[in-house]
Amino acid sequence: MLQQEQDRGQVSGDAAEVYEEFFVPALFREWAARVAGAAGIQPGWRVLDVACGTGVLARTVAEQVGVQGSVVGLDLNEGMLRVAKRIAPHIEWRQGRAESLPFDTHSFDATVSQFGLMFFEDRRAALQEMIRVLRPGGHLAVAVWDSLDNTPGYAAVTALLQRLLGDPVADLLRAPFVLGDPQLLQSLFTQAGIPNATVTPHAGTARFPSIRSWMYTDVKGWTLAGKIDDEQFEQLCEEAEQVLRPYAADGTVAFSAPAYIVTASKA
Repeated sequence: MLQQEQDRGQVSGDAAEVYEEFFVPALFREWAARVAGAAGIQPGWRVLDVACGTGVLARTVAEQVGVQGSVVGLDLNEGMLRVAKRIAPHIEWRQGRAESLPFDTHSFDATVSQFGLMFFEDRRAALQEMIRVLRPGGHLAVAVWDSLDNTPGYAAVTALLQRLLGDPVADLLRAPFVLGDPQLLQSLFTQAGIPNATVTPHAGTARFPSIRSWMYTDVKGWTLAGKIDDEQFEQLCEEAEQVLRPYAADGTVAFSAPAYIVTASKA
């Protein structure tokens, strides 16, 4: 995999399978209903999920819009889309870039995006596109992770990766948290021509069955998969059992994983 693709959160087909099986229940599932709720999804609406991944948010929205509505899930990553299609063939899945959405202006009642904005090549252009495809009065809801400083479990993993494997590997895990600043978010949306955006903090919890499962998920289901060989992975797990023990008091892992949901309406 190209370094540029890794920096933008792109994963292999095998990693997409791990992502759906492990990452979705550990991190992403609890946010789908929150993002859909923030967008005010209504029965009969046509909704676009940008950077849909394996489709956990799109599937939640599809349940809410019902048979009279429709959902389109768009992602750049073919592996993610293959998994999404297998799980929910009734949803329309499209490959494409957030910065150049392949849809007409005023095509959707709502546009949603869950933990993808951090990885877009041009975040401002992507937000402008999300607004463009909305009908007047349409709703936008975008979720991003809070800062690494406010996510202690991943701060500890990042420090461990830096110590064992250096900054290039650690930086891949820092990437999801780069927009975890409400002032930065507000400024980004304003620059994109969305001055009425509201940035709302939300508490969340990451949960994994064990420390080893946590490491397996982060490595095999993410861009780290191409950076850590089997020997390094075993070393990581051995070190993690000691360093990350505070997050697994009863054997299972749980730690705070807060996020921001940014909402806006199209004038």
